Amino acid sequence: MGSIEAIIDRQLRKWELEKKMRLSAVANGEKPPDKPIVTISRQRGSGGRHTAGLLAEKLGYDFLHREVIDKICESTGYRRKIIESLDDKARHWIELWFEGIFKGPYVDASDYFKHLYRVIMSIAEHGGVVVVGRCANFIVAADRGFHVRVVCPLSKRIDTLVKYQNFNREDAEREIKEFDRSRAELVRRNFHRDINDPMAYDLIINTGYVDCDHALQLIEQGMAAKEAFLSGR
Repeated sequence: MGSIEAIIDRQLRKWELEKKMRLSAVANGEKPPDKPIVTISRQRGSGGRHTAGLLAEKLGYDFLHREVIDKICESTGYRRKIIESLDDKARHWIELWFEGIFKGPYVDASDYFKHLYRVIMSIAEHGGVVVVGRCANFIVAADRGFHVRVVCPLSKRIDTLVKYQNFNREDAEREIKEFDRSRAELVRRNFHRDINDPMAYDLIINTGYVDCDHALQLIEQGMAAKEAFLSGR
């Protein structure tokens, strides 16, 4: 079994266990633990994916990167299992939300995006995960997760690709600009939003001037501040 499939199967088993624990807590009059989804949007070469992995480890969250999300979206079996791992109330809410979203003309109606919406919203309902990319911050409502954008000056991003991915400088710059362009176009076309709009994020971190340890501290502080604000509404 490939590593992606192994990651997904392990995650599904964990969600099934957590579902049983939540139902048991509710039956006993207890409040289940509430862990928000954290979404990380990043510029190519900014270190956003690395930061996301370390954040998940520090928080005790699960780290779901692009390849995992895409594999779930592609598989009818995995999509069915992730929905089934939710309780009835959550499944019903997601279906109502989904029907409302796709009645409007502003999103791509392709099968992939329909699957992506359901998968990301199901993951958000579970919580306790860090998701990198896949427009997750534009799918999950502002009050249902913590959304981070990781950016960095172009010159430093080029240095990163040259140092760690064996690009020459010309190819690295081309790769970065194409990545940025394609991601911005994806967001514009499917969400009618600007990927660099600061209002789409709770926190924007410039790793050109903030190291990884401090980035993690800023995210944790931001999550705590947002949770306190939402709790006091």
